Amino acid sequence: MVEFTLWDILRNLLLAARWTVVLSLIAFVGGGLVGLVLLLLRTLERPWLQRAIAAYVQLFQGTPLLMQLFLAYFGLALFGVETSSWFAASLALTLYTSAFLCEIWHGCVRAVPRGQWEAAQSLALGYMEQMRHVVLPQAMRLAVAPTVGFLVQVIKGTALASVIGFVELTKAGTMITNATFQPFLVYGCVALMYFTLCFPISHYSRVLESKLHVHRH
Repeated sequence: MVEFTLWDILRNLLLAARWTVVLSLIAFVGGGLVGLVLLLLRTLERPWLQRAIAAYVQLFQGTPLLMQLFLAYFGLALFGVETSSWFAASLALTLYTSAFLCEIWHGCVRAVPRGQWEAAQSLALGYMEQMRHVVLPQAMRLAVAPTVGFLVQVIKGTALASVIGFVELTKAGTMITNATFQPFLVYGCVALMYFTLCFPISHYSRVLESKLHVHRH
């Protein structure tokens, strides 16, 4: 058994935590961009397009993230595409995040009173001008708090990337446990680090919700 001091454990976990943060940011930013494109397409008056995007959202919401990670990592290899755990984890989490953000934002857009759409149309504004100047500013007020809150789910979701060999906080914890045989101490530190990452974001989400007067129903 390798002798590890508490500082050794914390230092190695902190080094791995940076990759948890980086992967979370990649998934959130990438998923946000894809989700925004899906949202704009979904609000078009194209029934077939709306159904297709709704099916996309249901697919990623209705299947476990773990399965999506396996498919991204092993599925691409079946088509002769060599991939790394970095790429597979980023791809799976980006698509997963885009589906949820699209649904969150779509609900916020639908919450904008119909009269606002009609007022924008009466001003002869084009579709993109309606979204940019009238609809999205109002929808963003509703969307900020749940969007920030969903980032917590993304951070916790990165833990599943350990199953495809991505060395983030959870994977590092498992590796250190195998070397030290101190699972309670190691996983206690891992849990504390996840809490340190997630609690400020959860708290900030509630503060935003209170400031913007957005209440849960």
